[in-house]
Amino acid sequence: MELKTISVMGCGWLGLPLAEELVKRGYRVKGSTTTAEKLPLLAAKGIEPFLVQFPENSSKSQLREFLEADVLLFNIPPSRSTTDQSTYEQLLQAVLERCSPQGRAVLFVSSTSVYPDLNRGVTEADAVPSPNASSLMLRCEFLVQQAMPGRATVVRFGGLMGGQRHPGRFLAGKTAVPQPDGPVNMIHLTDCVQLLAEMIRQEKWGYVFNACAPEHPTRQAFYTQASQLLGLVPPKFTQSSEPKFKRISSERVQQELSYTFLYPNPLTCLTSPAF
Repeated sequence: MELKTISVMGCGWLGLPLAEELVKRGYRVKGSTTTAEKLPLLAAKGIEPFLVQFPENSSKSQLREFLEADVLLFNIPPSRSTTDQSTYEQLLQAVLERCSPQGRAVLFVSSTSVYPDLNRGVTEADAVPSPNASSLMLRCEFLVQQAMPGRATVVRFGGLMGGQRHPGRFLAGKTAVPQPDGPVNMIHLTDCVQLLAEMIRQEKWGYVFNACAPEHPTRQAFYTQASQLLGLVPPKFTQSSEPKFKRISSERVQQELSYTFLYPNPLTCLTSPAF
């Protein structure tokens, strides 16, 4: 069987450890960076380094060669500013236009932020990709699905933790924090990497998946313990007049991949060797 080539676009907090895992699994892996200084780091890890800059007419950009792959993982987080959001859609569109749909697949990293606070458990059906959606990520999910019919899988990650992202810093020292009894929707970096690698191995294309730890401790319990473990002042919560939360279900991804989360409970994960 011919060796699959995986292009990981965005080798940061998630992309770099994923690329390393894919190298270990025997794939040919290409990794993109926007800074020339990072090229030697990628090469040292067995990742073929590519300098990909936008606008693409930059004489140093290697986008076209980078996209010559069986699977593209698009893992570039958008900026929060309105102007940059428009640029983000244009960037995604430019990348997709250069990907041939024949025989190729795309993994698009999205977010559970696409869901409104419905005060209940939510599944993938509670947010539908659309070209006119108010959510930037839902519009981008639609672009990906249209560009690669049946060959695009969207992964909506919950709150990211692990590596250099310790949730103890998120709310430490804050006061009047609302929704103390609301559930947290978190996922550890190791589970992120393993889930994406399994989607590629099992060729799970044409899906939308939530990816979030199956257990949901309360915000007060989770963030209080997280900040205390770092020796920081824990946040002070206040009871809210009305509930405002969502509880993300990851049942589909667990069933489709036969996947068991390595860190199913974010609260116990805080005291594990993961940190």
